[in-house]
Amino acid sequence: MITIYHNGRCTKSRECMAFLEDSNHKFHIVKYLDNPPTFDELTEIIRKLNIKPIELVRQKEPIWVALFKNKKLTDQKIIQAMIDHPILIERPIVVNGDKAVIARPFEKVNAII
Repeated sequence: MITIYHNGRCTKSRECMAFLEDSNHKFHIVKYLDNPPTFDELTEIIRKLNIKPIELVRQKEPIWVALFKNKKLTDQKIIQAMIDHPILIERPIVVNGDKAVIARPFEKVNAII
């Protein structure tokens, strides 16, 4: 089953969701701002993305700038920051089985569906 971690206020996320709808693939929507992933879930998503946790952070978000910028953080603390402040998570993320992409642009989804 395909899962999209979606923020309805984000244009890129809405474009990706429309793309998935048009592709006729069944998918599950996670509104991660309302229902943030757990530490283990986010760690697994990062593993599937094959990136470092900092690469999933929206580093221009005011919360990041105010609380975390220029601080030496472990990967675990970066993941915890995203759980505590889910607005920091880059979007949209699309997961299909053991693969995942940050769908910016949304066409990147083609690599995993």
